[in-house]
Amino acid sequence: MQEDVKKGIYYMLFASFLFAFMGAFAKELSNSMSSVEVVFFRNLFGVIAIGYILYKSPIKNIGGKPFLLFFRGFIGFSALLMFFYNIANISLAEAMTFSKTSPIFTAIFAYVLLKERLNFYAWCGVFVGFVGIMFITSFNPLTLSKTDWLGILSGVGAAMAYTSIRELKNYYDTKAIVFSFMAVGTVGPLILMLIGNFYQSSFWDFAIAPFVMPSGISWLYIALLGLFSTYAQIFMTKAYSSTKAGIVGTIGYTNIIFSIILGLFLGDAFPSFMVSFGIVLIILSGILVATNSSIKS
Repeated sequence: MQEDVKKGIYYMLFASFLFAFMGAFAKELSNSMSSVEVVFFRNLFGVIAIGYILYKSPIKNIGGKPFLLFFRGFIGFSALLMFFYNIANISLAEAMTFSKTSPIFTAIFAYVLLKERLNFYAWCGVFVGFVGIMFITSFNPLTLSKTDWLGILSGVGAAMAYTSIRELKNYYDTKAIVFSFMAVGTVGPLILMLIGNFYQSSFWDFAIAPFVMPSGISWLYIALLGLFSTYAQIFMTKAYSSTKAGIVGTIGYTNIIFSIILGLFLGDAFPSFMVSFGIVLIILSGILVATNSSIKS
């Protein structure tokens, strides 16, 4: 095996491990604060870290796509709200699996909007992915729970964000794109938590909630959440920079395995046969899409 391929695999394995721990700390924090607040602290740490990098090493951008840049930040932030809400309310493994449906929708958006061609096996992957979603959500679209809908929409939102990056990279440096996402993801929750002090709704609780001052061990969890999520992003970037996206994207699905294990330690039940089969199908779907298209997810 080539050295670059080995590095890419090791980097992505470590990134997947860190992402699973990020989810675990987010789940623990959700016992004492809303998922909106968890998103705020997750992004605040990233803004500080990337802002410092940009300050020390300024970048030059062609620019010219401010609305698309904002759209990427807004849609990515919206997907993150749904994802962290699901982490708080369903098993860690299921929440992570829903987030891993994004390559399915990315393939579709790239085909429709960017005219990227997908071969037969990639289309098979898209089909298998939708079957996997059906298994996880018990096949009946009329009885989908709130977390089912939010899980699917988080995958759609993340896919839209990833698709926009393919256009944005022609105008902005990667660090600028990430910083804009983190910035929107920091200011957005502040506004939503301010609204949450005056208005609360059980339907909109994934997006609107009051601020609760952290205390005790929560501060440690916040620090670890920020640390693990930032380094997970760094090692994921290193992985994609080391070898082919198809290989790295496939290894990224180990995140679900790590999440199942961590979830059991946090008190999650082991996924049922239906859900487990759906997880396997979505992993297979991701592998087919990642290895048979040019899409990086």
